[in-house]
Amino acid sequence: MDLLEYQAKSLFRQMAIPILPSQRIDKPADLKGLKIPYPVVLKSQVRAGGRGRAGGIKFVENTIDAVAAAQTIFNLPIENEYPQVLLAEAKYNADQELYLAVLLDPIARRPVLLGSRQGGMDVEGSIDKMQQVAVDQEFSPFYARRLMLKMGLQGDLIQSVSTIVEKMYRLFVEKDLDLVEINPLGISPTGELMALDGKVTANDDALGRHPDLAALSGKRQSSDLVGDRRNPYAGDRRNSNSKLLYSPPEFDPKPQSAISDEKSLQLVELDGNIGILCNGVGLTMATLDAVAHQGGKPANFVNMGSLDRYDGANALRDRTELGLELVAQDKSVKVILVNILGSASKTEEITAAVAGYLERKARANRHIQVVLRLVGVDADAVKKRLGQLPVRLASTLDEAAAQAVSGAK
Repeated sequence: MDLLEYQAKSLFRQMAIPILPSQRIDKPADLKGLKIPYPVVLKSQVRAGGRGRAGGIKFVENTIDAVAAAQTIFNLPIENEYPQVLLAEAKYNADQELYLAVLLDPIARRPVLLGSRQGGMDVEGSIDKMQQVAVDQEFSPFYARRLMLKMGLQGDLIQSVSTIVEKMYRLFVEKDLDLVEINPLGISPTGELMALDGKVTANDDALGRHPDLAALSGKRQSSDLVGDRRNPYAGDRRNSNSKLLYSPPEFDPKPQSAISDEKSLQLVELDGNIGILCNGVGLTMATLDAVAHQGGKPANFVNMGSLDRYDGANALRDRTELGLELVAQDKSVKVILVNILGSASKTEEITAAVAGYLERKARANRHIQVVLRLVGVDADAVKKRLGQLPVRLASTLDEAAAQAVSGAK
């Protein structure tokens, strides 16, 4: 369960992680009573990433501009989700932006600290610069400081950023979370730190121990549906060219996938011969590291993000096939490594997508190898579905990386 930014920041506030003055906006008219001095930034509150590139974040200087901007953002779908809430936040001038995260590695079954000196909108493009520290014993400030040194921080920043990481870890443990992310952590010219954006992923199986998180879940699920009639800004959506972006199910006989434009998946190009398709920044980084550890070189990668965002008919299958197309478009790619963590129903869709993609390529007389790693699935059922297609199954990340490197030689 991914929390929205304003919900994540309420948890940050509880842990004394510094955040900017902000105000929840439920409708554009709320901005007439804004208590934060201008200039402010208005942020779409959706689960998808890339809000800035999609136009879901706008800076405004006065009430008239703010109301107009809010109306635009409320009517802007980002990965098929319309915001029910906006966040108005004070503007902050950062001299430097970092990426920080604490996530649960489901394979190693231990927390991992992540950090990069290049945070913000382009963090996925600099994933090769991401540093990690596995917490393999009882946590202590040593782990946070070790991450700071690997990131190359110096002087007072080592202690001040370490303190932020320690608070993130405490939140991670106390709330049984799968992910706590700050991207970016802004650093002012005077060295002040500020969590400018945040993401928290709660563990669904642990919600019974955390009624506060469960309450957030229930509130969001009742109001975040695209086209929900309770949202005055939902329903038929049209852009400036009057192109229908969404029509309610009762008026649309053909189910539409969650996303249909190629821009929603970002291909990051490298210089090797192994294409990589994963879901999640941490898993993508770990997969790149595993391939390098086996002596291989990735040609590129696509991070599909959270699988929960693909909840339309055939949406996940369509996006997986598009991801495969993107990583295979480079003629130097000899093997595609698909490494996905998700529920059984989601991995079944991934398997169907891989099979459909390879069958289509075979009909076009183009053959490419795929190494497929899906966690928590019935291997026999996957083998039966794939049949004689050129797919090698792997049960561990190291095995998958080794097979991909071997096949690329």
